[in-house]
Amino acid sequence: MDIFLLIIGLTFLVVGGEFLVRSSVALSLKFNISKMIIGLTVVSFATSAPELLVSLQAALSGYSDISLGNVIGSNIANIGLVLGLTAIISSMDIDKDFLKMNWPVMMVLSGLLYVFLYTENEISRIEGIALIIFMVIFILVLIRKAMKGEVEVADEVDENLTQTSGFKIIIWFIIGGIGLYFGSEFLVLGAVGIAESFEVSERVISVTMIAIGTSVPELAASVIAALKKENGISLGNLIGSNIFNIGSVIGITALIQPIFLQSKEVLSVDILWMIGFALILLPLVFLPKKNVISRYKGVLLFLAYLVFIFLAFRG
Repeated sequence: MDIFLLIIGLTFLVVGGEFLVRSSVALSLKFNISKMIIGLTVVSFATSAPELLVSLQAALSGYSDISLGNVIGSNIANIGLVLGLTAIISSMDIDKDFLKMNWPVMMVLSGLLYVFLYTENEISRIEGIALIIFMVIFILVLIRKAMKGEVEVADEVDENLTQTSGFKIIIWFIIGGIGLYFGSEFLVLGAVGIAESFEVSERVISVTMIAIGTSVPELAASVIAALKKENGISLGNLIGSNIFNIGSVIGITALIQPIFLQSKEVLSVDILWMIGFALILLPLVFLPKKNVISRYKGVLLFLAYLVFIFLAFRG
């Protein structure tokens, strides 16, 4: 029953997230907001909605390990699982703004998350606000650079949504909201139930099963694109997702409900793995072939992810 709840929860989250993205983009196009702005803000926030609802639901229910594990595990999965498997199928070029902006911002936010938890064993409302402000500044800088043509912006906006009626937008938004709400509730209940049934911690379930589940849409899209030799999810997209996970998901969750550190392993193990996966990207950029995540680099990332999963369950 718990596994069923977990699967249903993930399904609802995926469906709800898709409808929320569609309704948000269609509404933005109605207001004649530029595709670039929509791609950098609306799409980014909407695609982070499933993680946000799961973390918020878990925090409000007193399961802070799931709130933190969901984000930390997703960030690890984005690099180890999604980037690793995609690179194994087809090499991925490094975005030109990787070293100048995306990677440093990801490292700063990862470091802030560690410091906040290390100093007070919680992410307080004030710290949540600090993360949100950092996120807003990052987006504004990104928009400014994009307007000057200094950064590449992925074309993630479907122009066909311009013709969407107001009634359909409302229906999509309602479906998305319902899917995200019940999906997050079922997912948290299922995760807690599985943890109790198999006598493993909620933290382990969240950094592994929940994280992999919420990464499935990105993984599927990038693998399919790689198989078709098309430009799929870029390294910039994945790092951007990691930045949004910490800045917006943790930030907004902590603003509404402070996130307390329940298991010391989150700080002594999980976050260190997350920072490690982020750090390893730097030398990989300079190893031959330079500025490319080639197949052998993808194999290294994927094997490291398998080690992380094995050690998480073993511990």
